[in-house]
Amino acid sequence: MQRKIIFSIGEYYHLYSRGTDKRIIFVGHHDYQRFKALLYVCNSTNPVNITKHFREGRTFEELYEIEREDTLVDIGVYCPMPNHFHLLVREKRDGGITKFIQKLLTAYSMYFNKKNNRTGSLFESEFKAKHIDSDEYLKYNFAYHHLNPIKLIDSKWKENGIANREVAKEFLTKYVYSSYLDYQGVDRPESNILNPDAFPEYFTNVKDFNVFIDEWLSFGDTE
Repeated sequence: MQRKIIFSIGEYYHLYSRGTDKRIIFVGHHDYQRFKALLYVCNSTNPVNITKHFREGRTFEELYEIEREDTLVDIGVYCPMPNHFHLLVREKRDGGITKFIQKLLTAYSMYFNKKNNRTGSLFESEFKAKHIDSDEYLKYNFAYHHLNPIKLIDSKWKENGIANREVAKEFLTKYVYSSYLDYQGVDRPESNILNPDAFPEYFTNVKDFNVFIDEWLSFGDTE
């Protein structure tokens, strides 16, 4: 089936994919760390050499120092969840998104299947994509992806509101698998995954970002 969306250079997209049959695709801490490292390594015009890049003894921190020549896409937000993931990206070159996602899903599936002694598809047949066609929608995506992990402690928070905003924010600061901490100004190697310069300057500092997050959380605060 032909994809309805045609990716265009300079345009922004929400990309996401789930595990086949909604299965868990990130079982533990190491799985999330591997996926984040692949977000960096696979975003390159160079081929991915798993044996070379993930050789025994190399730390995840060292992977974020690999020279990538040129990247395929610009990543603004990432958020892996137990059975799916969200990405906010900008198409940088013709075919960049498709090539990047193919490399990412193939590399992670190979790792996961080998680790768990399984075969077959790990993800749904085709990754999903939504074109972000307005400034308002783009800004919304910065909130939507970063607040997604709250579902892990309160699955109905969007429908019923947040009982305690501070508890929710504390949980987000401990959820080290998304790009939330990067926008909190935390200095960490995986910050190299992102290229915020390719996105509008909505947040000139950490305070701006926190005000933005508070605004999105406050509409459902039931205290």
